[in-house]
Amino acid sequence: MGRKKASSHTAQERNAYQEIQQAQTSQQAAGSAPVIPPDAIFPSQVFDDPPGPHTEVAMPGGFAGHAGSSALPLSSIPGTEVAARKVPWVPPPNARKLSDAEFYTTDQWGNTLPNVEDLKIHFFKEGRLCEHHALWLIEHASTLLKRDANLVHLTGAVTICGDIHGQYYDLMKLFEVGGKIGETTFCFLGDYVDRGNFGIECLLYLYALKMWWPKKFILLRGNHECRHLTEYFTFKRECLHKYSSTVYEACIASFNCLPVSALVDRKFLCVHGGISPDLHTLKDIEDMDRFKEPGSHGLLCDLLWADPISCYGTEQGSVPRGTMFVPNSNRGCSYSYTYDAVCSFLDRNGLLSLVRGHEAQDAGYTMYRKSPSKKFPSLITIFSAPNYLDVYHNRAAVLKYENRNITIRQYNASPHPFWLPNFMNAFTWSLPFVGAKITEMLLAILSICSQEELVESEEEEGGEGKTEEEHAAEQLARRQAIKNKILAVGRMQRVFQLLREEAENQTELIPGDGGPTVGGPDVLNVQGSINRSIKTFDDARRSDLVNERLPSFETVQPAMMFPTPSMRVATRLGSDNVNMEMLIRKALAEDLALDDGGVVERLAERIARGRVARPAALKRHGTA
Repeated sequence: MGRKKASSHTAQERNAYQEIQQAQTSQQAAGSAPVIPPDAIFPSQVFDDPPGPHTEVAMPGGFAGHAGSSALPLSSIPGTEVAARKVPWVPPPNARKLSDAEFYTTDQWGNTLPNVEDLKIHFFKEGRLCEHHALWLIEHASTLLKRDANLVHLTGAVTICGDIHGQYYDLMKLFEVGGKIGETTFCFLGDYVDRGNFGIECLLYLYALKMWWPKKFILLRGNHECRHLTEYFTFKRECLHKYSSTVYEACIASFNCLPVSALVDRKFLCVHGGISPDLHTLKDIEDMDRFKEPGSHGLLCDLLWADPISCYGTEQGSVPRGTMFVPNSNRGCSYSYTYDAVCSFLDRNGLLSLVRGHEAQDAGYTMYRKSPSKKFPSLITIFSAPNYLDVYHNRAAVLKYENRNITIRQYNASPHPFWLPNFMNAFTWSLPFVGAKITEMLLAILSICSQEELVESEEEEGGEGKTEEEHAAEQLARRQAIKNKILAVGRMQRVFQLLREEAENQTELIPGDGGPTVGGPDVLNVQGSINRSIKTFDDARRSDLVNERLPSFETVQPAMMFPTPSMRVATRLGSDNVNMEMLIRKALAEDLALDDGGVVERLAERIARGRVARPAALKRHGTA
């Protein structure tokens, strides 16, 4: 229904409406149906786009009719507004896509470029692009990214930014504190997509900025800019939901074009993860082949995946003296480098510090132990996604380098629209709750049936002519069949309970050993139970450790019987190698219902013992 234009009713219209109300009152008192005069529709009630000939509109007294008939629209009633949004302070998503005239613009030299100002506002309102616009933008940005060297040299004032992870609204805040676009050089350390719900918006907007200022926007590659992780986490699903597989494939191709490192003022080496046993001099980076999917080992893998050892700077007693690298157990690939390894690398290459991202930081940054020769922090970690995953409660930061001075600018999270995980709709999300209630109702009905309803006489069964052994065997078989049916209902109830618990705890985090305990299944909310359990940054970090590992999964995944509401893919393994699909299959295969103390088993046995024959139809007078 269209939005109603402002209008005032005449005295004649108000009198007509009062006459209709009085006529309905008298007719209802007399028991007859009301009759609405055909000329009772107010002539001054005008709609921008009136309802079609088959659109039902409400009438006074609770009746409905068709537009164009003699029905009186509910919106005609004085003081009634049916076209207004129920929550007017929340703006609706922008459903209109940009036209060619709005999307394209030209610079002072006549080059065709994307209109970054319109893009910024359009994405802020949750707008989407036409597919050919998105593909054009990705293709032209990829061409520019290919021209960047493996090691990009930067001079002058530079703002170094950490992980973004699809937090578009926080990216807008980053530009507010990081410097003026077009004048400031920005060096992003990677991880633009995955885990957040606006990864494609972040990527397209940064690509548009890259097209306008190729030398002032340096976009390095992170470990999430690859096919393996984007299929495992959320970016692929996001692309398929908002655009198509063609756009996703174009993004994957563009990831292979991203440079892997930057050198700021010949003093600061910027990478996403860290250094490698295969990295001796900067020439090793310049000579490597970056235009490929990262593997699970090698120099490219280490630049994207490596971390500082947990006891960085205080390794004495934790690792043998002189140790440079140890296997990275948290990531499941690459290495953890020690303080000695970083200091040795910096001295060997005449560098001042190593700047990297890759790890969430409570304050948005961490400066590690100073090097003995330069008396400057040997390692700096920057993280630019505030309140990561909406549960970390962390601040974000950027590093501003200017005139040989370093300034850390911190900022907090910005409000953003909420999406259910996997971009599902509310109806799909609610299915486990409905299923759980239905199975509970079935078990409740079975548990209150009277003996009269459960038992038929042997005469009705027609058991004459059978021996006692045959009759006993038939009764035993029938009893087992009834028991199996009741157990099947119980197993289905367990399945829906599992799905319901998962739906109630919509989150990217998996509580593990030592982590917080998630709230019970009686809390019908989206994130409340997990948020009540995770109170601090350390709580979230412990819960998220399993998501930090290099995933091992099959690219082609079998279809699930029930859709999982988790943001993680259906076949994702947890720390105990048990996932949602495996739990569902186990619940369906179990002979006994799980975690119910044998209630369903005992109920099935009791009902089966009572049913010595085929069950009779329920009698209305006999139910409780």
